[in-house]
Amino acid sequence: MIIDAKDLIAGRMSAFVAKQLLLGETVDIVNAEKAVISGRKEVVIGKYVHKVGRGSPRKGPFWPRMPHMMLKRIVRGMLPFKQSKGKMAYKRLKCHISIPKEFEGQKFEDLKQYHKSRLSQARYVSIEQISRAMGQ
Repeated sequence: MIIDAKDLIAGRMSAFVAKQLLLGETVDIVNAEKAVISGRKEVVIGKYVHKVGRGSPRKGPFWPRMPHMMLKRIVRGMLPFKQSKGKMAYKRLKCHISIPKEFEGQKFEDLKQYHKSRLSQARYVSIEQISRAMGQ
């Protein structure tokens, strides 16, 4: 299954992806940097900057700064990652920045129910903007 994350709400899409992974499906997410997180820009970016700055560089907690790894970490939070079935499901997930050459011309999964236009207010931040604010 190939999913185009452009203008999709990251949390809702990740919940769908996590269910598919637990069912044994292999999922590739393209355009990961164009997924959005709902909320005011200052609040959302501040939350992620705080997460990255917390702890120590040697002991963690470790939070990714690259957009595709951020989306992968969001999906990981929705899996039972400490159990073996969650780890096996997580290995079947691949996130990509933009569209790789091997996926050009292929049909992507249609997830209109998770589009940003379904938000009641137009307050959202793309994962790419969050990544740039964290220093990537």
